[in-house]
Amino acid sequence: MRPFCAARARLSCRRRQGPLATTVAAVPRGHHHHLGVFGGHAASASLIPRRRQPGNVSVPFRCGASKIDEPQNKNKKKQQQQNKKGGGKANEEAVTPRSEDFGKWYLDVLKFAELADYGPVRGTMVIRPYGYAIWEQVQSWLDTEFKRTGHKNCYFPQLIPYSFIEKESSHVEGFSPELALVTQGGGKELEEPLVMRPTSETIVNHMFSQWVKSYRDLPLLVNQWANVTRWEMRTRPFVRTLEFLWQEGHTAHATAEEAEAETVQMVRMYEEFAVKMAAMPVVTGRKSRIESFAGADCTYTIEAMMGDKRALQAGTSHNLGQNFAKAFDIRYLDQDGELKHVYQTSWGVSTRMVGGVIMGHGDDKGLRLPPNLAPHQVVILPIGKKDTVDAVNACANEVYEALHSRGVRCVVDDSTGKSPGWKFNYWEMKGVPLRIEIGARDLETKSCVLARRDRPGKEGKTFGVAVEAESLAALVKETLRDIQDGMLADATRFRDDNIVDVTSYEELKSAVEEGKWARGRWAGSDAQEEQVKDETGATLRCFPFDQPGGSGACFMTGKEAKEVAIFAKSY
Repeated sequence: MRPFCAARARLSCRRRQGPLATTVAAVPRGHHHHLGVFGGHAASASLIPRRRQPGNVSVPFRCGASKIDEPQNKNKKKQQQQNKKGGGKANEEAVTPRSEDFGKWYLDVLKFAELADYGPVRGTMVIRPYGYAIWEQVQSWLDTEFKRTGHKNCYFPQLIPYSFIEKESSHVEGFSPELALVTQGGGKELEEPLVMRPTSETIVNHMFSQWVKSYRDLPLLVNQWANVTRWEMRTRPFVRTLEFLWQEGHTAHATAEEAEAETVQMVRMYEEFAVKMAAMPVVTGRKSRIESFAGADCTYTIEAMMGDKRALQAGTSHNLGQNFAKAFDIRYLDQDGELKHVYQTSWGVSTRMVGGVIMGHGDDKGLRLPPNLAPHQVVILPIGKKDTVDAVNACANEVYEALHSRGVRCVVDDSTGKSPGWKFNYWEMKGVPLRIEIGARDLETKSCVLARRDRPGKEGKTFGVAVEAESLAALVKETLRDIQDGMLADATRFRDDNIVDVTSYEELKSAVEEGKWARGRWAGSDAQEEQVKDETGATLRCFPFDQPGGSGACFMTGKEAKEVAIFAKSY
């Protein structure tokens, strides 16, 4: 592997060091844990900018090519002239239709909604400000809930001694193919390779062994917001990248019962987050043994259905039992003076959640954001001509103040050089849930027009809405709630319509071939689970918490099965 500069790796910020070599290995498809799902908590209103001017953004006509293609129409020359001065309306085929090529559609939306871009290193991505603002909404809600339930934020080093990884046998076996190793620093070979953090169980437990001595030190509940590195071979922005952002929680408890309660509490928190914030109707349940986190006794997950019907593991919570406690000798003196090993958990959600929202709600016009998650819930567009610009802009600012002061995240777009049609398409592409239009005629009646992102055309417009502060704010909030509820209802209906109950292996094959999720009773072995994966491409996503009860025949073996499992193709 070609060495790279240690200074660039930020191991030294004062002077340039010698070459820093990295050793990496290929990654098999399989263990992707802690990866990322989003009602109430909002970012501080003071952090929301008052204005968002698109500036010199290229009008999206067609996507997928390295350069934006020109529109193909009879009035091509006229269209080009309009686009030069920002007056052109975005072509209806700006985004590849989802039904035509879902993967290309996804990349188009990332590009034109200004969410992310590719980094210079293969498999990395740059999260652009708008994409990061969505992640900040995720952070805000979760961080508040973590603190409410007694967890405290901290930070652990990114570089981990390789010997730490080796201490827990199943952990090193599960993660070795994904590790990025630092083998040189300061121009010298390191005595021991250092691992770029793939997850922090090992270094956290090294520290826990020094912090936990007595039952009085328990429970120990910490969380960190950090980046991690996993050497993935097949990448997709937000969904799977070499480096991504996440939160990872780590806890230690006196009893197995406390650890299990913590594990379930956190996956339920993720479930609430997904439903309330992301309008994402996830299936919550237990992973199979071979799909569980490397080093865990049990893994719980939330699984979301994307627009192409594939499953996305959006958040996980792991009951680690005493596996790491024994490997790192984390013991405490109980009230009877007896030394005992602690029981532990770990849990996490990542920027994969942002990808889930894009793929779960987006349409052929671009991004669609649930109001509870949107950085801008409302965009206010003043539409004035030369002699009315000042008056229309003043009214738009008054509307902004009325909404902003009442807790609505909003923005005024009074940028010049862009036609109203261009702006409509721009903000639709960005997925802003609600648009307020104020024109010269509206000034005469002291009114405005509301346009919903979730309902195209006149169906989604409300005309003649009074701009009186209290009544307007009340209507806007009511409309945002209706949009949020509607998006959840639509996503739930889509999910339920695409889950098929199966009673035989042939029925499962047919369901998977149609792109649907298969739900059926399961009592198969690990080998038979692998057989399903090899022959159909579907994996056992989870045993849902919501079980029908009773027992029946396993669709694969015919044996008695007390649990129903869900199989699906996934990201």
